[in-house]
Amino acid sequence: MKALFILYVRDQEASTRFYATVLDQEPTLYVPGMTEFTLLDNSKLGLMPVSGIKRLLSDLPDPEKAAGVPRSEVYLTVPNATEYHRRALAAGATELSGLSKRSWGDLVAYSLDPDGHVLAFAEDVQPA
Repeated sequence: MKALFILYVRDQEASTRFYATVLDQEPTLYVPGMTEFTLLDNSKLGLMPVSGIKRLLSDLPDPEKAAGVPRSEVYLTVPNATEYHRRALAAGATELSGLSKRSWGDLVAYSLDPDGHVLAFAEDVQPA
């Protein structure tokens, strides 16, 4: 199985720069209408301009009318959540919650990306 998770964004270029900084990597695909970052061998994060999804799915409610309302969460388990969270804030994210241990056992920091998507950077502190 392969997974591509797509976030609808207002400005593809700005979102591409934001995620390239936060993920500390260049996109593996960058064409008009789609940016992709490889997260794992079979998993990618995509960025699609809102105008593109409106053209593809004309019966979909206009995503721009929900601007500022969190509609998704990108939860990434990484080796250094503090560093990823710091890069997100430096790149323009808004902090929701600093790094702290959560009831499910992970250390997690939360922020909002410039389009209002929730970003969570986690460290698994459960014994393997």
